[in-house]
Formats: sequence, structure tokens, C-alpha cells
Amino acid sequence: MSATQESQKKTFGKSTREIPHHSQKASKWYPAEDEAQHKKVRKTIRASTPRSSLVPGTVLILLAGRFRGKRVILLNTLDQGVLLVTGPFKVNGVPVRRVNARYVIATSHKVDISGVDSKKIEEISDEKYFAREASDKKTGEAEFFKQGEKPEKKKPSSNRAADQKSVDKSILSAIKKEPFLVSYLASSFSLRKGDRPHEMAW
Repeated sequence: MSATQESQKKTFGKSTREIPHHSQKASKWYPAEDEAQHKKVRKTIRASTPRSSLVPGTVLILLAGRFRGKRVILLNTLDQGVLLVTGPFKVNGVPVRRVNARYVIATSHKVDISGVDSKKIEEISDEKYFAREASDKKTGEAEFFKQGEKPEKKKPSSNRAADQKSVDKSILSAIKKEPFLVSYLASSFSLRKGDRPHEMAW
């Protein structure tokens, strides 16, 4: 018997009686919510495997983002399910950009992109290429008096514009060889009432 249990016992004549300790009483109040317990989860980064239909040169339909509904051409498959695509820019206004592979529909049509410089595609595929530049925000009186004015539109850098032209040059020549392909890429994708996308042949 422990010392605490012995202290809880008192003798009354020849008989002994146990006196319950105050700490053993049930609490009168309970918390409204259960206390959150930290779960130990091991996050493992798994290498994403692109779909078999996502081959460079495939015409894709964007389903989300700023250019949703546009038809673009796949240039390269990157890590973590990211795709490098282009409009081309002169056809539908979509520049070279990265999109999530989950939000695209791969069509059966393919464009010959063998004329595009592979080194240029590898250079654009780097994450540092799309890194945002540090904005130089002005503070003080100059910023105070500029409140309410329309912000200046950001212009693409000269390097990106040159890269866009070099990538799109050979693609445009390949597109113009096929009839109706330019107008197909320029048009936006949409569904009408009664359309069944799961039964369509892409």
C-alpha cells in the first residue's frame, strides 16, 4: 500500500474507514471542445508520373486559371505534376507559362515541335525563370500622394519576350501547314446545354 493510500485511511476505534481523496472526485465542468492532439504524419514527396497522353506537342485545353478555355501546346512535363505550355502567344494570347496537369484535357491532336530549341525549353523549365522579381515599394510622402491612382501595368522583360518569339517561331510555321489549326487554337473551348463531356472524343 502506498503512502497516499495509507494517509487516506483513518482508524475509528477498532474499525478503519477509507476517506476518499478530493483529487479522485469527478470534475464539475468539462471543456466545450476536445483538446486537439498533434498527429505525427510523415510527409513523403512522391515523384509524379505524367499521364500517357501528356506528350510534348499535344494540344491541351485549360480548365482553370486566367486562360481557362484556351487551347495550348504542351512543351515539357516538369516535376510535381506541372506542365510547360505555350499558346502560341500570337494566336490566342497565352504566353509560355506553367499549369497544373490536373486541370487540363489532353486532345488527340499533336503538333510537331521538333524545330524548337531543346536547350531553350530546358532553360525556361527552370523554376528560377518564373520567380517573381522583388517589388520596390515606395514609402513615405510619395506613396501617400499616389494613393487612388491606377497602378502601372507590368510589362514583360525583354528576355522573356525574346524567348517567347524564339519558342513560337517554329511552332507557328508548323501550325500554318495544317488547315484550320490556327483558327482551332484561337477559339475558346466551352460546353453547351446537353453536351456530355465524358462521351466526347478529344
